[in-house]
Amino acid sequence: MSKDILNLQPASLWKNFYSLTQIPRPSKKEEKVRDFIADFGKKLGLETIVDEVGNVIIRKPATPGMENRKGAILQGHIDMVPQKNSDVVHDFEKDPIDAWVDGDWVKARGTTLGADNGIGAAAAMAILESKDIPHGPVEALFTIDEETGMTGAFGLKAGILKGDILMNMDSETEGELYIGCAGGTNANIRFAYSEVPVPAGMIAFKLSVTGLKGGHSGVDIPLERGNSNKILNRFMWHAERKHGLRLASIDGGSLRNAIPRESFAIVVIPGDKKSDFLKCLEKFQGIVKKELMTVDPELKVEAVATDMPKALIDEDTQKRFLNAVYGCPNGVMRMSNDMAGLVETSTNLAIIKSENGNIRLQCLLRSSVDSAKSDLEQMMQSVFELAGAEVIFDGQYPGWKPNPASPILKTMQEIYQKKWGKVPEIRAIHAGLECGLMGGVYPNWDMISFGPTICNPHSPDERVGIESVQKFWDFLVDTLKNFPQK
Repeated sequence: MSKDILNLQPASLWKNFYSLTQIPRPSKKEEKVRDFIADFGKKLGLETIVDEVGNVIIRKPATPGMENRKGAILQGHIDMVPQKNSDVVHDFEKDPIDAWVDGDWVKARGTTLGADNGIGAAAAMAILESKDIPHGPVEALFTIDEETGMTGAFGLKAGILKGDILMNMDSETEGELYIGCAGGTNANIRFAYSEVPVPAGMIAFKLSVTGLKGGHSGVDIPLERGNSNKILNRFMWHAERKHGLRLASIDGGSLRNAIPRESFAIVVIPGDKKSDFLKCLEKFQGIVKKELMTVDPELKVEAVATDMPKALIDEDTQKRFLNAVYGCPNGVMRMSNDMAGLVETSTNLAIIKSENGNIRLQCLLRSSVDSAKSDLEQMMQSVFELAGAEVIFDGQYPGWKPNPASPILKTMQEIYQKKWGKVPEIRAIHAGLECGLMGGVYPNWDMISFGPTICNPHSPDERVGIESVQKFWDFLVDTLKNFPQK
C-alpha cells in the first residue's frame, strides 16, 4: 500500500478515501465499513442513524449564517465491486486495497480500486468533519449494496431524511452533470443437466478466454469491448460441430454489472481430433484478436491439457445451451433518439457457471425506456425458453427521468462556468443510479449527480484522475456555499 495518497490534495478527502481502502467492503459485505462510518459520525458528535437495511445517515447543522439554505443530502454508496486479475491473490472480505499513485492517477494493483464510490463517500465525510466550509443543513447518506441490487436505496424509508436537494456523487466524468439514468432488470437463466460418463478415447483441455478489459456494463457498454462468455461460447459452438467437443464445466464472469473479462471451460474431444482442434483454436484466436484489436489488444484464447473430468454435461443440454448463448442478445441494442451519444437499451451476458446439475446464467438488462426494457426481457425469454431453460426476472429498478428545469442544475451550471469558464455538459447515464429509486420515495427532491473522472470502473484497470478529484471537491464546496435559499 502506497501512503503517497495522503500527500494529495484535497487532503481531507484523500485521507478519508485512504481509510476506506483499508476496510474490506465488497457488496453485501458492508458490515465493517458501515460500522466505521457510523463511528465516524458519532465521534464528530453528529446525529447518526443506521436504518433497517444498513444505510448510514449523518446530520450536520448549518454553519452560522447559512440556516436559511435548503437542506443538502450528500449521497454515495459504501460498497465496491470486487474484481481482480486471475493471477492476483486477494481476499476482498479480508484484505485492504493496495492503492498507489501513478502519475496523474490513483490505481490499485491488480484489483478494483473502489473509487466507485469511495471518492463520493470520502467527500461527504470531509464535509462532515470540516470546520471552515460554509453550508446549510447537511445530511450525508451512505447507502449499502448499490452494485449488486441497490438494496440500500430499495430499503430507504420515507420521512427519515429531511433535506430538499439530493447530490448523488456517483457519476464518473468531471465536467458533466447528470440528470437522468437507465433502469434495469436481472435475467436469471437456468439449464438443468444430467451428468454422463466420459466416452473412451477422449482427451481433456481447459479452455480460457483472458486479457479482456471488461468494465462497467452500463458506462462502458458503448465501447463494444469483448465479452469473454460470448467469445468462449462462439468457439465451443464451432468445435462441437467440427471436432466433437463435449463440455464438462464452465465458469465465466463474476458480477452482473461488469462486462466479463475471463471465462473458462473444461472440455473433452476425441484424441484423434487434437491436431485439428488446436489449429482451429489458433485460427479462431487470430480472427477474434483482429476483430477486437482496437478495444481489447491483450485478448488470449488458449487450450491447456488438463486432467480428465469425472463426468460431462449431457449432450442434449449442451447443444441447447450453446445454441441459446450464441443467440443471446448482448451489448448495445439501441441508441437514444433524444440525447446524442447516449445508449438507450443494452444487455450484458455477465455470468455463466455450471455446478450441481445446473448451468446458471445472469444478464443485466438496462434501458431508459420502460417499454424497451420490457421488449428486451421478452426477447431474452423467447431465446432461452425455446432452448428449454427456466427464465426468471428480478431486481427491477426504475430509471430517473431528466428534469432540465432543475433549480440545482441551474445553480451548478452557473458556478462551474464562473470557476472554469465553460458550461458543464448535461447528460443522462446508461447505468443505474440510486436517484431513480430514491426519487420515488422522495418525489419532492431536486436531484443531480456529479463526480470526478473514474476510468474503467468495475475492472482491475479502474483509476481516478487526481486533478479531477480536486475540481470535483472545489465544485462541491462552492455549490454548498451558494446553495439555494428555502
